[in-house]
Formats: sequence, C-alpha cells, structure tokens
Amino acid sequence: MRKLNYCQAINEALHQLMESDERVFVIGQGLKSPWSFGDSTSGLAQAFGDRVIDPPVFENGMTGVAVGAAIAGMKPIVMHPRMDFMWYSMDQVVNHAASWCYMFGGKMSVSLVLRGVVNRGNEQAAQHSQALQTVFAHIPGLKVVMPSNPYDAKGLLVSAVKDGNPVVYIDDRWLYDVVGAVPEEMYEVPIGKACVKKTGGDVTVVATSYLVEEALMAEQELSGVGIEVVDVRSLKPLDLGTIVDSVKKTGRLVIADGSWKSCGFAAEVAAAVSEDGIVLKKPLVRVCQPDTPTPASRFLEDRFFQRKSDIVCAIKKVMGK
Repeated sequence: MRKLNYCQAINEALHQLMESDERVFVIGQGLKSPWSFGDSTSGLAQAFGDRVIDPPVFENGMTGVAVGAAIAGMKPIVMHPRMDFMWYSMDQVVNHAASWCYMFGGKMSVSLVLRGVVNRGNEQAAQHSQALQTVFAHIPGLKVVMPSNPYDAKGLLVSAVKDGNPVVYIDDRWLYDVVGAVPEEMYEVPIGKACVKKTGGDVTVVATSYLVEEALMAEQELSGVGIEVVDVRSLKPLDLGTIVDSVKKTGRLVIADGSWKSCGFAAEVAAAVSEDGIVLKKPLVRVCQPDTPTPASRFLEDRFFQRKSDIVCAIKKVMGK
C-alpha cells in the first residue's frame, strides 16, 4: 500500500470529502498558508474556490457562521491553526453547537467538525501550545477524536464529517512528518473504537495522540516486558471495553496523555477502571503534563513535554523495577 505523511492524509481526506459532497466547506484563518496547517490544506482553494474561506481574525464569529451553516444543512469544517484560539469560540461551541440536539429533543443536529492543532515545542509558550482535549471531552454533545497516525488521520476526519454531530478533531504538529500506509479510496475509522497497537500480558499502556508512538518506542526498549499499547483514538465516546479487557489481562496500567494531569483524561480512564472493580497488581501511573502553563524556554520544554523516557519510567514503576 502506498504511504503518506500525516498532513498528506488529512489533505487527501479534505479533497475527497469536498469532491463527494457540495455541502462540505472549510473555514479557518491561514488556510492558504503552509505555516498554519502544514501541507494539509494545499490545493483546496484552487480546487474548490469559494468553499474555502479564510476569514479575518475572529474565532467566535467564524465559528458562529459555521454553526449557523450547519443548522441550515451544510457540513462545515472549522480550522484553528492553534488550539489555544478555540477558547474564543467557546460560546458558539458549548452553548449552541453542543446543546442544539438536546434543546430540540433530538430532532435537529449540528453537523460540524472543529479542527484544532496542538503546537508543542519550538518555544511556543503558554498561549500557543495548549492541549485542550479534556476540556472539550467534558462537554455533553461533543465528540472528541485524536488520530495518532496517517491512516487514522484520514479515516477519522471522514467519519467526523459524516457523523452528523459536532466533532472536535485534534491533531498534533509533532505528528505531521509521521509516515504510514493510507488507502487511496475514501474510508472511515469508527469514532468510539480504540485500537490495540501492540499486544502483551504484563502491563497496559493507554495512550493518546503522539504518545502512542512514544509508547511503542518504549515497548521496543523494554525487552522482556509484555507491553500492550492501546491507542484510544476517540476520547469521547471512549471505548472503555477495550481498555478494561486489556487491564483485566495485565493487571497493570499506565495512562499517557499530553494534557494537564489534574482532572484530566488520564484521571477519567483511571476512574473508569476503578469503577469496573479491577484489582491492580500495582498502583497505576499517569504520564501527563505538569499543572503549569507551557514554558517558553527550550531547556524547560524538554522537561515539560512527555516522551518515551517518561513512559519507560512509568512502566518500570508498575513492574516494580
């Protein structure tokens, strides 16, 4: 099978979605600039003209336009080049898009995709590098996906557009150069279904986004330890069945998520496992960002963001080494 990088996979999904359905359009700041979304939006403006909208800097306004268009039957994809800027659009997202279906007794929906890019590293600092997946996963009415590889990047975007409900699609700039096999045809990766990337019998590592690849590299480093790596893919709805089945088998759990630790996604997974009544052989370990804003110093960045070494240490801890 031919291979694409992460950005190329998203780009192909966008082209195929817009070719197959005239109701699909994209709106976002910097759509025509490679600095905003890498190569993931290349060629869209040339191919689809007015269906590619690069508005002024007004996040709340452009999101409101998209919500209104979705209510009217369109299928907008809103793109934020930095996830931090999505804070400005929260009124439209939380009070309108997420609530609309419930407010009308399930008779109306908002078919909307909100793409947010996490910009880690390169001295982006506190206001340009936030990972807000837990915030959006907390909101009733929103679905949240975080593809970790090119195959899922394409398939989950197609599923998000076809879902018919508001979906927050989060990609990480650290993944843009990752290469993997991607089919040429349009396909869907189911929202709400995790993927076991590596099987093992000693410890379960539940990971999101770029930390899936870091977990797989940690597995290669720890010979003699049977590590099962679960890529959640979808934070909400969360495939608890796959996670619980794995933890019942291994009896040990490490949760790796690149957002803040307190009240975070890792805490939700830990609570769900506990509620299922699973008795662990060792206390679980969470690998998350510390509860501070992102530092601007590159020296501090190296200690702030989680990598393979952090997962290795966590696995050794639950293995009693």
